[in-house]
Amino acid sequence: MLYLNDDIDALDLDKALSQISAQRREQALKFKYELGQKLCAAAYLLLCEGLRTEYGITEKPLFSYLADGKPILAGHQGIHFNLSHCKNAAVCALSPHPIGVDVERIRSYHDSLVRYTMNEREIQMIEASERPDVTFIRLWTMKEAKLKLLGTGIQKDMKDILLPDDRFTTLVNLDKGYVISVTESVNQ
Repeated sequence: MLYLNDDIDALDLDKALSQISAQRREQALKFKYELGQKLCAAAYLLLCEGLRTEYGITEKPLFSYLADGKPILAGHQGIHFNLSHCKNAAVCALSPHPIGVDVERIRSYHDSLVRYTMNEREIQMIEASERPDVTFIRLWTMKEAKLKLLGTGIQKDMKDILLPDDRFTTLVNLDKGYVISVTESVNQ
C-alpha cells in the first residue's frame, strides 16, 4: 500500500512534531530548514496512518536498523516499509514483503549525471523521449527504489541495477512535479 502527502505546505509542523515519536522528532529536528522537518514528519505520519489502516497498529512506531543501515519496525519484523520525500511530496510504502520507494521532484538534469548513472539503453530512452526530464527521473526513482529495497543505498555504479524481470509501479504527477516508483520482492 502506498500513502502520499503532496500538500506539505498545509502541514502544521508544531502539531506534526507533537504526534510523532521522540526518535523521529529528533531526526526531523536535525534538518536545518522547516521544509525538511515537515517532510520528515510527514513521511512518519504516513507510516502511522498506514500501520493503523492496514494492521490496526496505533502506537507510534520505533525503528531499529539492520547492519546496512536500513530501518525496520521494532517489534513488527513481518511488516516492511520504506519512506521517501522530496521538495514536493512525502511517501510511505507498506507491504508484507521487502519494499523500496522513491519520490523525486521533476527538474532539469545534466548530461554528465545521465551518463554516470544510466546505461546505453536508458540513455537512448531518455534522449528519444518527448519529456527527457521526466524519463530520467522515472528511471532514477526506479533505480533508487530498487537500491532501497536491497538495503544497499546508492552505489558507485547504478548503470545496470535494473533487470528485465524487475517490476515497478510508477506514478508521474506533472501538475505537482514529482515521480514516485515502488518495487517489492515477493520472493523473500
